[in-house]
Amino acid sequence: MEKKMVKLQTSMGNIVIELNEQAAPVTVKNFLAYVEEGFFDGTIFHRVIPNFMIQGGGFTVKMERKQTREPIINEAKNGLSNERGTIAIARRSDPDSATCQFFINHVDNDVLNYVENGNPGYTVFGKTIEGMDIVDAIASVKTTTRNDMEDVPVEPVTIQSAKVVPE
Repeated sequence: MEKKMVKLQTSMGNIVIELNEQAAPVTVKNFLAYVEEGFFDGTIFHRVIPNFMIQGGGFTVKMERKQTREPIINEAKNGLSNERGTIAIARRSDPDSATCQFFINHVDNDVLNYVENGNPGYTVFGKTIEGMDIVDAIASVKTTTRNDMEDVPVEPVTIQSAKVVPE
């Protein structure tokens, strides 16, 4: 099976992610639907915590939440771990509440892995294969509190475009 790649062109440089359709078919299909409709273009990394993760995909530069598709099922039981450089889908406390927001793990985050149904974890659906230096740079930006949200970069880090790229 040919691996699908997505290039996130950010205001700080490019990040290329290799998606794992075999391990997380529902999550990858959902992510690609957002990519192909241009949903992520102009969104920001709105939650940046060094030595944890950088999260984006749901808010505009003005901190307005974007309208999403229906939530998807949690596929965290797929055997993939939240290791440095992997991309996972963000969700609320309900395990099956993920929509468009994603995060890239800045370090190994074993605490986010699936343990059992009482600790459902976060679905990893790919990994950074280019631009980990950009992830590190984003993780080190100065943050503040905006609109009652903590860890928001003072200077917005935007996703200018997200596109499927050839292998």
